[in-house]
Amino acid sequence: MKSTSSTSFSATLAQTWRSDLLSGFMVFLLALPLSLGIAKASGYPAAMGVLTAMVGGLVTSLFKVAPLTIKGPAAGLITICSGAFLEFGGEQAWPMVTAAVMVAALIQVFMAWARWGSISDFFPAAAVHGMLAAIGIIIIAKQFPVLLGVAPELYKGRAPLELLSMIPVFVGSANLHLAILGLISAVIMFAHPLLPKGWVKTVPAPMWVLLIAVPVSFVMNFSQSQPGYALVAIGDFWGQFGFHFDFSLVSSFVFWKYVFLFLFVNTLESLLTVKAIDPMDPHHRKSDYNGDLMGLGFGNLISGSLGGLPMISEVVRSSSNVGFGAQTKWSNFFHGVFLLLAMVFLIPLIEMIPNTALAAMLIFAGWRLTSPKHFIHSYRIGPEQLAIFVLTVVVTLAEDLLLGIAAGIVFKFILHWIRGVAWKEFFKAHYRIERTTRGVHFHIQGPAVFSNLLAFKSVLEKQNNDSPLTVDFEQCKFVDHTFLEFLEQFERERDSAGQPLFIQNLDQLQAVSDYKTSARRKKSNP
Repeated sequence: MKSTSSTSFSATLAQTWRSDLLSGFMVFLLALPLSLGIAKASGYPAAMGVLTAMVGGLVTSLFKVAPLTIKGPAAGLITICSGAFLEFGGEQAWPMVTAAVMVAALIQVFMAWARWGSISDFFPAAAVHGMLAAIGIIIIAKQFPVLLGVAPELYKGRAPLELLSMIPVFVGSANLHLAILGLISAVIMFAHPLLPKGWVKTVPAPMWVLLIAVPVSFVMNFSQSQPGYALVAIGDFWGQFGFHFDFSLVSSFVFWKYVFLFLFVNTLESLLTVKAIDPMDPHHRKSDYNGDLMGLGFGNLISGSLGGLPMISEVVRSSSNVGFGAQTKWSNFFHGVFLLLAMVFLIPLIEMIPNTALAAMLIFAGWRLTSPKHFIHSYRIGPEQLAIFVLTVVVTLAEDLLLGIAAGIVFKFILHWIRGVAWKEFFKAHYRIERTTRGVHFHIQGPAVFSNLLAFKSVLEKQNNDSPLTVDFEQCKFVDHTFLEFLEQFERERDSAGQPLFIQNLDQLQAVSDYKTSARRKKSNP
């Protein structure tokens, strides 16, 4: 099957519409409740989450985006959005927050035009995963009182560590009916992945939550018997539909702080998702990172102008899309169509959804980001990876996201310097290319680390002919985990394209752990 980058959007529809329509519908079932919950947790009107996912499907699909990714709001951006609302002045700051999203989107469009789609390769994996783990902890901390039906005035505006310290208070202040429903919803979310294959597992866990929570809400008359914060509020969505942005803070530092945060996390998480989904593609297509970033930028620009959240290529919905049998980006388009229909016909039903059920979904999303398996995985790669990971988590929780990721990157530089990487070698790629009748021999002559990876990558990717390519580490004194992760993916891409890649003399470097892509350094002489 041809790549969607070379096959017209309409031509593929005739071939794949059945599988893409079904997958789009299944993803819609997953996206609807999650989009509502993410928007509410971010400080936006709940319906703006659906609008964002709607734009993510209907608009971004018109660009050369990754064929199997689903665009929409993401739990990973909750912390930044809620922080922007807090620092911009509260709920009335909604148009100012969307203005920051729009500026970040314009920068994304420029980055795509400048072909900077590979920028995610610069950031060390441990710091990125530490950032996501910290976001997961923050999501859990903020959604735990919502799960228990606690009155919002008890937890609004509190810092993550403060929220965690107040867990006993939240338990003591729980609304019994809402808390029981929330805990049942959480059990469903956590138990669903453990079920054996069958029709029960075919239906997404969030839909099972809704199939229980909405009838309970109706039978127990939550709209009358419970406080106003108990249920999702959509209101007159179509009456409010229009432009919602305000650039009055554009000259302030705090505005540009959040422009950068939106840009950084949004771009990085989205490109990492594309990188993660590509190997799942049964047709072995390689996504155009710049094309995906261009579509994402325009999607964010339109979503922000209409009052929506920042969107990304979201990993859970994208991996589910693959599992549901999607073939092309039409599945993303169809999921947007179904969301549009929901906002036309289902708003009264959506307003029967208890917020405690949405909190259960978000807590599960947070758990996926910060599960102990991520800490264990970092340790398996090497103790220094765990140190960077934990430092990023701790600084993010104690301070903010920007300082957290900065601390992780600076610590990585320091560790590499201790291992003998000179400051002048961090950003310069030292290599020698030897061309023979047997192919291209690429000699790495200095350290190969995350900060000079982009320079190495640009040269290696130019060796795209059918001649065998050999990457030789004989003269390399240190190679880090981020570089070896890239090389492993690069080897898979060349292999799928029928272009052989051979790696020589890597075993001459001493690994810091038994993990296959752990950092390696030149063995000391006995």
